[in-house]
Amino acid sequence: MYRLASSSSFSSSHTTLLHNKLSPFLLRRNRRHQSQRLHRRNYQVRAMRAVIQRVSSSSVTVDGRIVSEIGPGLLVLIGIHESDTDCDADYICRKVLNMRLFSNETTGKGWDQNVMQRNYGVLLVSQFTLYGFLKGNKPDFHVAMPPDKAKSFYASLVEKFQKVYNPDAVKDGVFGAMMQVNLVNDGPVTMQLESPQSSKSETKASTES
Repeated sequence: MYRLASSSSFSSSHTTLLHNKLSPFLLRRNRRHQSQRLHRRNYQVRAMRAVIQRVSSSSVTVDGRIVSEIGPGLLVLIGIHESDTDCDADYICRKVLNMRLFSNETTGKGWDQNVMQRNYGVLLVSQFTLYGFLKGNKPDFHVAMPPDKAKSFYASLVEKFQKVYNPDAVKDGVFGAMMQVNLVNDGPVTMQLESPQSSKSETKASTES
């Protein structure tokens, strides 16, 4: 004897079947939304970036020739955002030169002295790929400052470092060139730094007032 399934059980099984069919679609949609949120988040980052490495030595080679080199000190990769201002440059310069990444040889205390206190070298290298993000599998760098504007901005940043510290101790690479950067990371010690977002708001407010 056959028994008719109730309408509620039929509705439930129908809903389950429909959900199973839609699951791959829902999964793809969720992944797409997550990717879009990540993409929007990349657009929202507005800061100068620096990657600082404590090194025993570092050098920059262009066309087979060493153009800059330092002994112990800091190798600093600089990423310039299209909206960066002098406020961002001042912040990065101040923070990098005052980072206590070195031991005090007198007291033996670690993480106690900055690069200036040790009279070590600083090698700056412009690195627009710090502002790269993936669109699919292809890197996109459009939020980095355009080269024609970034060249003079980067040059002014190098001058800031030299003025605050010592012109002879601060070296740099060749802007826009294909460089081979060699280093011996001491530690290893690597720090990441971004200028505060608030500097953009302060600059905008002072411009509008």
